[in-house]
Amino acid sequence: METVLSALWPIFALLVLGQLGRRYQFPGDAFWLPAEKLTYFVLFPVMLIDRLGSADMSGVPVFSIAVAIVVMLLTGSAVCYLLKPWLKLTAAGFTSFYQGGIRFNTYVALAAAAALFQGDAIAISAVIIGIMIPLINVLCILVFSLHTTATPSVKNVVINLSKNPLILSCLLGIFLNTSGLGVPSGFSSVAGLLGAMALPLGLLAVGAGLNLNTLRTGKTAIWVSSVVKLAVFPVIMWITCWSLGFTAQMTALMLVFAAVPTASSGYILARQLGGDTELMAAIITGQTLLSFLFMPLVMWFVL
Repeated sequence: METVLSALWPIFALLVLGQLGRRYQFPGDAFWLPAEKLTYFVLFPVMLIDRLGSADMSGVPVFSIAVAIVVMLLTGSAVCYLLKPWLKLTAAGFTSFYQGGIRFNTYVALAAAAALFQGDAIAISAVIIGIMIPLINVLCILVFSLHTTATPSVKNVVINLSKNPLILSCLLGIFLNTSGLGVPSGFSSVAGLLGAMALPLGLLAVGAGLNLNTLRTGKTAIWVSSVVKLAVFPVIMWITCWSLGFTAQMTALMLVFAAVPTASSGYILARQLGGDTELMAAIITGQTLLSFLFMPLVMWFVL
């Protein structure tokens, strides 16, 4: 447990520092949105291209990873729908609950993977991201179309996914790797410096985006979504990885993505498609805070 805590505590420390910076307006409110944009559109993509393009991917079970992710997301979705009658949420409220149940925070997941594992953990994490992001977005859009008046077209969904910088960077990194071209040395030296900024700045931005005031509402939904995301999902993933014969380290890496809190991008989608934005903000904040407890316990169990 001590080893897990020593690896994860810097992640939570940066989240707290980001929240304190936002609360005390340092370096100022105008800093955080550009910082998040820089991280999302430049720093993370550059890091993923560099790590994926230069990693040894010959032993990565891509198909098995995809199967595990599909099983986890579909089973988790079924759990959310089984809980729906008991929660008695509005249609808009359920869409926020669902997003809280199945989305994952990319920044926290990558930071945890880098802290807990050595070697090509970031590159393998990029493969996981490349599979999870499209599937999660399609599922969330489908739920919105079923429960709200929003009718997003397939074309718009495809266009949005095709513009996602994380997906594009994963695809480019895989192309450079499999084509034999590799990552140009000039790019790699710069990418190393930029990539070193990605995780700490991303975590600070996540912490700054938390809104503690929202925790006063939707308490039941916050707790239930947190249990689903931070406890039920890791159990589903652990059983799936065991069934597929994953190695202990690969199982642990997959569990990192199953055990992280939901993503702040869920708030944006809720605002665009008629979800309950107040509940979504509360779930994002509540899960992030509760992950301080759940993530170390999950990782201690498997490591």
